[in-house]
Amino acid sequence: MKKFAPLLLLFLFILVAWEAMAGSSGMAINIDGEHIDGPLGALLGVLFAGGGLVVAALVLLFVGLLLAVLFAGLGVLAVGALALVLLCVGLLASPLLLPLACVLAIVWYLARERQPRAARAAHDALKP
Repeated sequence: MKKFAPLLLLFLFILVAWEAMAGSSGMAINIDGEHIDGPLGALLGVLFAGGGLVVAALVLLFVGLLLAVLFAGLGVLAVGALALVLLCVGLLASPLLLPLACVLAIVWYLARERQPRAARAAHDALKP
């Protein structure tokens, strides 16, 4: 099989070359009313088809870049919207948390008052 595959590929290449040079290859080009067929028509057809593929590849590249920028922007907007929703929920819940905040403030004040005055003075003196 290893020796048969290269021979088969060579035979197929010879058939394609024979059809391109001797036959019309089923490809005909019409430029400004002039009918071009044969090997030159096949060559021009392949050239124009390749040019179309290059243009299509460029279009796909730019569309991919545009979609990448678009989806990145939408992600930033989604994160911003999520932060805004969380802020609104926090503002709506804050009146319900007021009793808890008052208790925590009293506990913090009492814990702060139990510190010795000398330690508090030394701590305040270190502040710039």
